[in-house]
Amino acid sequence: MSAQASLLPGNRLHLNHGPIDLIVSADGDAAEVRRAYQVAAAMFPNILPELVAKLAILRAPVGEFRPMVMNPIARRMVDAVWPYRDVFVTPMAAVAGAVAEHVLAAMVEAATLRRAIVNNGGDIALHLAEGETVRAGVVGDLSLPKMDAAIEIASGDPVRGIATSGWRGRSQSLGIADSVTVLAESAAMADAAATMIANAVNVDDPAIHRLPACEVRDDSDLGDLPVTVAVGLLSSQKAELALENGVHRAAELRARGLIAAAYLQLQDQVRVVRASHQSVPSRAA
Repeated sequence: MSAQASLLPGNRLHLNHGPIDLIVSADGDAAEVRRAYQVAAAMFPNILPELVAKLAILRAPVGEFRPMVMNPIARRMVDAVWPYRDVFVTPMAAVAGAVAEHVLAAMVEAATLRRAIVNNGGDIALHLAEGETVRAGVVGDLSLPKMDAAIEIASGDPVRGIATSGWRGRSQSLGIADSVTVLAESAAMADAAATMIANAVNVDDPAIHRLPACEVRDDSDLGDLPVTVAVGLLSSQKAELALENGVHRAAELRARGLIAAAYLQLQDQVRVVRASHQSVPSRAA
């Protein structure tokens, strides 16, 4: 299928090509917004073919030596996962965030915008001019269509990326979190960190069903690693232990400057990792 571009209600731009599905919104002078959308639509058809051409590298685990790639999206992916090279990770852990970030960067370079948002299936890249804010909702369990928490980001905050990972999402997970939402300096960084924290939300229990990743999806970059395919009802103690494992990982990443905050949810339990002065994310009323 060829790349598709269309305008949605609310003057939002929809870009779709295979697995890439972007919802783009921008605020500013009408001519500037139009120019930004034109640039995004023009560059979009090349993204998927260029990534496919580098799939062998992007699906390989990152090890002692940094993968050498020239494609700008691939470079964002490699840069985002490089801090996690001590565990199994491939650059694909940051692909959605890196694509969103790349499209946003082209828009902002081409046009003067007050605010711009590129949402790639929940992995979001943000542009905020001075004095601007953005508010987003967190849905912790995709099977329950309700907002569990609210996130407000201001231009002065060190956050320009939001990403969510978990076993219920579109990506495979080694952990059992319903969802882990991360705020970070960039969308690619948030994407990689959300994957790592979601993997850490884990515990052994007969209620958890796992299968080799390659059996669940034949194009998986995780090989025969066991990924979560179902999580039955856990005792509150088991859920708490799993979440605390994730909190420990999230706190470590925040201490290293890799994330700003994280919201972790498993069944009916929630944990938030953030600096004491931060107002986001907060539990929805």
